[in-house]
Amino acid sequence: MKKFKDTAAFIKEKFSTDDYIPLHAPVFIGNEKKYLTECINSTFVSSVGEFVEKFEKEISKFTGSKRAVLCVNGTSAIHLSLTLLNISYNDEVLTQPLTFIATTNAISYNGAHPIFIDVDKDTMGMSPNSLLKFLKEFTIVKDNTCFNKITNRKIKACLPMHTFGHACKIDKIIEICNNYKIDVIEDAAESMGSYYKGKHLGSYGKLGTISFNGNKIMTAGGGGVIITDNDELADKAKHLSTQAKIPHAWEYNHDHIGYNYRMPNLNAALGLAQLEKMPYFLKQKRLLASDYSNFFKKQNINFFNEYEYETSNYWLNAIILKDKAERDIFLNICKSNKILSRPIWNLINKSPMYNKCQSSDLSNSNWLESRVVNIPSSVII
Repeated sequence: MKKFKDTAAFIKEKFSTDDYIPLHAPVFIGNEKKYLTECINSTFVSSVGEFVEKFEKEISKFTGSKRAVLCVNGTSAIHLSLTLLNISYNDEVLTQPLTFIATTNAISYNGAHPIFIDVDKDTMGMSPNSLLKFLKEFTIVKDNTCFNKITNRKIKACLPMHTFGHACKIDKIIEICNNYKIDVIEDAAESMGSYYKGKHLGSYGKLGTISFNGNKIMTAGGGGVIITDNDELADKAKHLSTQAKIPHAWEYNHDHIGYNYRMPNLNAALGLAQLEKMPYFLKQKRLLASDYSNFFKKQNINFFNEYEYETSNYWLNAIILKDKAERDIFLNICKSNKILSRPIWNLINKSPMYNKCQSSDLSNSNWLESRVVNIPSSVII
C-alpha cells in the first residue's frame, strides 16, 4: 500500500539512515561515562554506594514524590509493592489484559489471582466505567473489605498500567477503588516524565512503580523504582529489598522474608546521568510525536495522541490501523525496509497461565490488540 511505503520513507528520513532502525534505543550524551568511572573507582559497584542514594533523591524531586526506593527492575518493584500491601495467597488483584506480561506475573508471584478489566480506547489503560460495572455486579463490601461474590476471595488491590507513557484515567480509578476499599498500585513502568493533571504518573496511587530497562525513555541498564508519599511503606520497601536484614555491625539477623531487590550502585550511576538529560529527552520525544502526528493526519492514519489533562512522554509512538490484515501489511513493509515495528502485546488473558481468570467484557482490549502498532521512537539527537 502506497501510504505505508510513504510511511517507511518518512521514518527513514526522520532517523537519517538507511541502516536498521530500532524501536527504541538508549542515548548516552551526558555524564554516563564519568559517573560509571567514579563508581568503578570507588569499588562500590553493588547494592551499597552513594549513587543509589543520590538517584533516589533525584527521582523523588523529579516525580514530586516524597520517597523513592530503587529496585533491580520494574517487575521486582511491582512484586514488592504488592507484598507491602499484604497481597498474598488467594487474594485477587484487578488489572488489565492489555499490558506487558510482567504486570500480571508479579501478581502471581504472591499467589494472588488477576482479574482482567477492559481498557478505554482513548487511553489504552484501564477503563473506569468497566471497572465500576464489574465491581457493582460481582462484588460486595463488608467489614471494610471487598469480596468477590463469585469466588468469595478478597479483592485487595487494583493495578492499572499507563500504556506507552500515556495516562489512564487514574483519578477516577482511585475514586472508585476507595469506595470499594481497594488499594491502588500504578504500573507506570513506561511513564517516566509523563503527567496527568499536573502530577507525575505513579504518584496517584498508594504506590507507583517505574522501569529503567534499556528500552525505556531513560535507562539504568536495568532497574526500577517504587515511588510513594508513605514513609512507612518506603521504609519497609527498603528493608525488604535488602533481605530484611536488621542493621548491626556484624550479626546477620532477619525479621521478614526479604528479597535481593536493591539496585546496584553501578546501575544507579548510569541512571542518575540519564535522569539529568530527561528534560532534553522529553523535548525531543514530543517533537518526534508532533511530526508523526502531522504526517499521519495527512495519510489518514490514526496516530495515538495524548488527550485532555495529559502530558505524555510519548515513550513508544503508536498508530491504530483499520484491522489485523492492514496491520500485518504495515508490519511486513516495515520489515522489508529494515524498520522495527511491533504489534501491541497479545492479551494476557489469552495466555495459557491466565486463560481461566475472571474478566470483564474485553471488547476494547480485543479491538486494540488487532490494530495497534508501535513505530520507531528513539530520541533523535
